Amino acid sequence: MRKKRNGFYNWIGTLLLLVGISAVAAGIGLVFKPNGSTLGMSVELLADSPFQSFLIPGIILFIINGLGSFSGAILSFKRHALSGIVTIVLGFAMIIWISVQIYWIGWMNWMQTFFFLVGIIEVILGTIVRKGEARERF
Repeated sequence: MRKKRNGFYNWIGTLLLLVGISAVAAGIGLVFKPNGSTLGMSVELLADSPFQSFLIPGIILFIINGLGSFSGAILSFKRHALSGIVTIVLGFAMIIWISVQIYWIGWMNWMQTFFFLVGIIEVILGTIVRKGEARERF
């Protein structure tokens, strides 16, 4: 069972690494150009949100989904005991991020659906690893 779970650690680490790369890139783009032009967006999209620009969403995206995912990837590749729970938390953070985004700016493209599904996959993989870790302790 341990060998099978090692495969899950690798899948989680790779997934979180890819999420981290895309979130850091997008977050930096929004921080340095808060009008959204780097990502082909306009601040008009934020009319129904509490934000005047993409600066705060960019910072949140960079820190939570970007740096958080990098941290989760490192934990996963090291098979750290917190890997499962961190992956679950990051998955829920992604689901919330996309849900709030769709609520405030609407559905824009396929990437929102894709990253919502990535969040669900993170929760599932994190749960599998977490359950395996719990069984080993007892």
